This record gives sequence, structure tokens and C-alpha cells, in this order.
Amino acid sequence: MANVIVFDLYGVIARVQTPEARQRIVELAGVPEERFWQAYWDCRPPYDAGQDGPAYWAEVAARLGTRFADVPALITADLDSWCHVDPAMVEVVHELADAGHRLGLLSNIIEDLVPVWETRHGDWLGRFASLTYSCRIGVAKPERRAYEICAERLGVSPGDVLFFDDREANVVAAREAGMAAEVFESPEQVRARVLHSPFGVSR
Repeated sequence: MANVIVFDLYGVIARVQTPEARQRIVELAGVPEERFWQAYWDCRPPYDAGQDGPAYWAEVAARLGTRFADVPALITADLDSWCHVDPAMVEVVHELADAGHRLGLLSNIIEDLVPVWETRHGDWLGRFASLTYSCRIGVAKPERRAYEICAERLGVSPGDVLFFDDREANVVAAREAGMAAEVFESPEQVRARVLHSPFGVSR
């Protein structure tokens, strides 16, 4: 029976950006929405892997052929948009830890957000045996090395891990790295898979 559960953060335990937060960022950028988000995401991987905020926003501006009037305001609005949690999944984290499961977190996250999360949410983050952040290991999902580092930090092989992520590409990559992995759907899915019935590591 597998006993090591690893979660992605955003789209699983944490909320993704709300429409209101996204609109605020677009307004600050002063760029048409579709073009802005294309550049925002295209430039994101180096930011997730440790690039600093001003350098990231300079890359986004260059991609769009513009200059942003207030980069600090963009950084603040962006950070604020990624700081909200799903209470139902926090309950699941506590339930799994209380049941004796070893928990890990594997998140693509920028450096500026790490202290925000650890300050605001240290109570439940403290239930994790290991917190693996892309910005601190220099690689981001779906790169294979990210999954290997996560398992190493938990003191297990990838084959001992059950991983939940909301993105199919990340789940496929986790399986290729040797983990059992599922696309996250709901807290009830996790409970059914882990708490309410024995499971083995399947691929």
C-alpha cells in the first residue's frame, strides 16, 4: 500500500486566479487581454525556475513590444492573485497527515510567493514532510528532474509516490518519471483514492 502522497499546489490545494484578479493585472499592463496572457504564460517557465520578478516582467514587455508603466504594481497584483487556498483541500491535507501518510508538495511557483505562502499558511504546510518549489530547484514541471528531486527529498523512489496535479501534461510526466499519478478533480476523489480504500501504485 502506497503511503507517500504528493500534491501540486495551484489548482489542487490553492485557488487559481479569479477573473477579477486577472482583469486587474490586464488593466495595469495596458495591453489587449489575449496578447497579454499569451506573453505572460510564454515567459513564465524561467520565472517559475528562479528568475526574479523585474526580469520576468521585462521579458513579458519585450515580447509584447511595450513598456509597463508600473512594474511594482504589476508584481503586487500578480502575487495577490496567487495567494488563496481551497479550505476543503486543506481539510484533506490534515486528514491524510493524521492517517499517517507522508505528504509532499511539488509546485511550480515563483520565489516571491514562497514566503507569502509559508507566512500565511504555515499551519497546514507544516503537515508536509517536504516542500519542493520549482524556483528553488531550478527546474519546473513537467521536466522529469523536478519529480525525481521531489521523491529524493521525501526519501523514496518515484515508484513509491502517488501524485495529484490538475494538469494532464504534468500527470503524464509524473508517470513517465515512475510515479503513480492522477489528474486532480476534487477533495472527494482524493479521499476515495487514499483514505477510503486500500490502493497500490498503478500506472
